[in-house]
Amino acid sequence: MRLTNAERERFLTDHPLWKIEGEETTRTFVLDGFAQAIAFVTECSFAAEAADHHPDIDIRWNKVTMKLTTHSETALTAKDAGLAEAFDVIASRVASR
Repeated sequence: MRLTNAERERFLTDHPLWKIEGEETTRTFVLDGFAQAIAFVTECSFAAEAADHHPDIDIRWNKVTMKLTTHSETALTAKDAGLAEAFDVIASRVASR
């Protein structure tokens, strides 16, 4: 189900490093180097598979941009918000290694 405007605002308040543009949410994670970026993407891939919801991923050395939208609904949904939250947790864990 499509996120309401209030849910979008709450998401952005809770996750200020994410941006919403139209029906997509995006964040660029900056890590300590290429190996850490790949470790982050690997962990995110397991979360995405478990959720059966897959982001668009762009890797540029130490920067990983994640883009989420629910293609089947052509909308930003709770699936996207949940996976974004999981990616934030993973980023904190990977960065602390």
